[in-house]
Amino acid sequence: MNDIHIDIEDIRREPEKYRKAIAAKHIDLDLDELLDLDSKRRAIVYENDLLRAERNKITAAVKAGTGTREELIADARRVGEQIAELEENLQLLQNRFAILAGFVPGLPADGVPQGKDDADNQEIKRVGAVPDFAFSVRDHLTLAGLHGMLELDGARNIAGSRAYALVGIGALLEMAVLRFALDKLVAKGFVPVLPPLMVKAEAMYGTGYFPLGEDQAYTLEKDGLFLTGTSEVGMVAMHMHKTLDVSQLPAKFVGISPCFRREAGAAGRDTKGLYRVHQFQKVEQVVFCENDAALSEKIHYELLQNSEEIVQALELPYRVVAVCAGDMGLGQVRKHDIETWMPSRNAYGETHSCSTFHDFQARRLNIRYRDAEGAKTRQFVHSLNNTAIASPRILIALLENHQTADGAIKIPEALREYLGGRKLLEPGK
Repeated sequence: MNDIHIDIEDIRREPEKYRKAIAAKHIDLDLDELLDLDSKRRAIVYENDLLRAERNKITAAVKAGTGTREELIADARRVGEQIAELEENLQLLQNRFAILAGFVPGLPADGVPQGKDDADNQEIKRVGAVPDFAFSVRDHLTLAGLHGMLELDGARNIAGSRAYALVGIGALLEMAVLRFALDKLVAKGFVPVLPPLMVKAEAMYGTGYFPLGEDQAYTLEKDGLFLTGTSEVGMVAMHMHKTLDVSQLPAKFVGISPCFRREAGAAGRDTKGLYRVHQFQKVEQVVFCENDAALSEKIHYELLQNSEEIVQALELPYRVVAVCAGDMGLGQVRKHDIETWMPSRNAYGETHSCSTFHDFQARRLNIRYRDAEGAKTRQFVHSLNNTAIASPRILIALLENHQTADGAIKIPEALREYLGGRKLLEPGK
């Protein structure tokens, strides 16, 4: 029985804490059924072991010439049939057990707010003053139109709703934002990665996007592949079945890639602009560290700080919220969002998510490390990830917060070197 995908021994010892997590995350999982299957599996394995021992004795008796050969052969046949039947039953139980095990959640860490959905997330802090414009505020679509940054009609003619194309200075602005975030993290020791965008189901399952997230993924049915919604999937899953050395930890990676999301269930929501689109670009932080809850918590806040520094450098007002258990994903044990002020929405909009998984992903993907004791001791790593920047959503905040009365866009100092030294984008130029 290979149960590394979940800590079945911990579930047996303390089922109530898993029941609480299942309820808190609104997961449709009957833990009693899982435990019953586990008990039945163990009973079958025990019975099977006894039968195999009996068969070994019969085989030894046949070789030794003790007893009646015909009777021994008949006994061996009977035992073999019993073993085959048990193994067939065991496989059926294993199949059902594996399905249920896929829904066992990561346990929310101490201090995670209780709540049903994003309305129950708790604000931690606000940084930067919300701009008080002395003129009528333009939204990002109007501003993009003034600057010839965006093509919607042509893109949607060929790609459907929520499609868009950034053109001219719009394309350069997005690349400037992405490159700024990438360079900042590389300077902090993160290894840049351009990961696969099309992955097998094992990668989606291993990172926790399956099950429960299948409706959000684009499927390439002919090839049995899926388009990823974040470079996290490729960066983490590339380490499947690998064993790292403790000297390699923490292992820090920064991925940059196009991302794809179906936005299932979002029909009619945010269809006008660039807030909710099917294809976008993202720079993502991923870290593997030792299996230590205090250490991974420390790194969680370091990743969050990295993203805050990027938003601060873009001179954008934002707030940080602690995500409640009911708004968390299947594997997340701790999560914070950065929400950046968007004047046309008169609200903060989510632009970054920082997540800790403990060993949830590592168990599913069998990613381990050798500790200081050497090769004999291997533990599952802890994994974390956080958005460094995602576009075009961040462009909403950039355009709208830095607009002037005449429709010009002020360029934050951090981006100027990526835009040929421009300090201001003027309409029509």
